[in-house]
Amino acid sequence: MKFVIFCLLFAASTVFAQTKTLFYMTDQPQSVRDFMEHQSKIDIIVPTWYSVDETGLVYGEPDPSVLRVAKQRHIALFPIVALFDKVKIHTLMTDDKAQTAMIDSLIAACKKNGYDGFQLDFENISWNDRDALSATIKRIADAFHQQHLQLQIAVVPNAPGYPGHTPFSKWIFSDWRGAFDLKAIGQSVDLLCLMTYDQHTRWTTPGPVGGWIWTNENLDYALKSVPKDKLSLGIALYGYHWFTGDPGINEKVQKPNITAEYISAINAQFLRDTYNGQEQWDPVDHTAWFYFYRDQMREWVFYTEKRGFADRYNLAKEQHLQGICAWVLGEEDPAIWSVLPDRASN
Repeated sequence: MKFVIFCLLFAASTVFAQTKTLFYMTDQPQSVRDFMEHQSKIDIIVPTWYSVDETGLVYGEPDPSVLRVAKQRHIALFPIVALFDKVKIHTLMTDDKAQTAMIDSLIAACKKNGYDGFQLDFENISWNDRDALSATIKRIADAFHQQHLQLQIAVVPNAPGYPGHTPFSKWIFSDWRGAFDLKAIGQSVDLLCLMTYDQHTRWTTPGPVGGWIWTNENLDYALKSVPKDKLSLGIALYGYHWFTGDPGINEKVQKPNITAEYISAINAQFLRDTYNGQEQWDPVDHTAWFYFYRDQMREWVFYTEKRGFADRYNLAKEQHLQGICAWVLGEEDPAIWSVLPDRASN
């Protein structure tokens, strides 16, 4: 009888395990402010405090107020260490001495500041550095685990796993998606944050930041290689604003210039209200969007508001993923906080 009760309790705890909420945070005042105001709904905080160069030099420092609150509230703390440079990343991944310096510095920072570990954010990597990236991640993870630390990584969504027909598809694979071997990486790290955002950007036509179909395709692709309890679904808290740019009227050669800018949810809503944009809901891509006219020209905005956030949070919950990873505090629609429960007490 005791065994039956134990099994029932275990099953119940598994079914009702709370979806973990991971939020990224910059050092901007509004980002720190939103962490402080909504700390009761945040399980994991990932501040953008550190970078690394090709020699393995790690540079950055923590925010003392964030450190204090994270410790008081028992919020897991995994600062980012970032590098976005194809040549420098290649050098780092092929230089044993540089890797040793980086690993030693990261572990020292964890011990000094009480971090639970680090999250790697390495992007703009050549597809033919795929194996070198996986080997570097394994080396870092092994060193961390020996010190009872955890390693997370932000990964670029890479379905379908090969370049397509268009030049854009070739570029996005060769410079961004192709370097991430999800199976190999998943075997090394403790958590993968799947960056299911930036489907459409200033490099593309107008469209959702992370459309529903695209998000599900990339999630399904990742789940073929990564256990659910190691996977966190990325949610954009921002949007993009497309408009007609400078055609080069003062240049010798004029050219079309349809461009876009990254925009916070708050600023998107400001544009909507200022120019009487009629917000609409795309039922296929589960995305809010609107257009408005300025100087007789139509401008477009796609962004994440409460409904789009809730759908993606619920997707992570229904799929029994480890949780969500949302970029970035300080830019969100304030209404999203009503979607999230208070975190389980520790």
